[in-house]
Amino acid sequence: MPPTKKPRFKICCTGSIEEAQLAIRYGASAIGLVSAMPSGPGVIEESLIARIAATIPPGIASVLLTSQQDADSIIEQQRYCRVNTLQIVDHFPMDGYKKLRNALPGVSLMQVIHVGGDESIDEAISIAPYVHGILLDSGNQSLAIKELGGTGRTHNWAISKRIREAVDAPIFLAGGLNAANVAEAIATVQPYAVDVCSGVRTNGNLDEEKLAQFVSQIP
Repeated sequence: MPPTKKPRFKICCTGSIEEAQLAIRYGASAIGLVSAMPSGPGVIEESLIARIAATIPPGIASVLLTSQQDADSIIEQQRYCRVNTLQIVDHFPMDGYKKLRNALPGVSLMQVIHVGGDESIDEAISIAPYVHGILLDSGNQSLAIKELGGTGRTHNWAISKRIREAVDAPIFLAGGLNAANVAEAIATVQPYAVDVCSGVRTNGNLDEEKLAQFVSQIP
C-alpha cells in the first residue's frame, strides 16, 4: 500500500557523532552506518559505528550496513555495534533471516535489492515475508568488485513502484537521490521512506545546506 503520511528519510554514510546529531536535528528517522564494503563511500570502523550508535536516541533507527553474507558474521557485528537495525546489502540465504531473528530479537532486518529488471520484483516478493523492510538501490552485484550502495546513480523508478505495489513490507527508496529529484522519486514510487548519501554531502562530509534543501523537497 502507498504511504498515507509524509515519507520518512534516512541519512546514510554517517561518519561521526556530529553528523548523526545534525541529521537527527533535521528530522531523520534513521541513521546509516557503513561497515566494510568492497567499494563505495562512507565506510567507517566498527568501533566508531558502536560509538555513534550509542548516541542515537530511542525511536530513531541506528542502521548497520553490512556486506556479510552469513548470519553468524552479522550476529557478531550487531552484538559489537549494538545497532537496532541491520541493512543487508548483498544476496543473503533465506534460512539466514530466521537465524538472525532468533538470535537478535528486537533488531529490525532490512534487505537491499539492487533494482534491475523484472527479476528484481520476483526477488522482492520472495524476500519480503522474512524482513521488516526492503531498500531499493542502484548497485551492481555482478561486477568483479561489487557495487553494493553509494553509487550516486538512480535506477528505474517504474520497477521500484511495481515492487512497492507487490509487497507488504515498507519500501525505502535509495539511489542517486538529491534535492532536485527526490520529490519526483516520491511521487513516482510512493515509498515509506527515502535514503540519501552523496546527495547531501560535499567532499564526503554531510553538508547542512544540502541537507536542508533535501528535506525541504520531501512532500
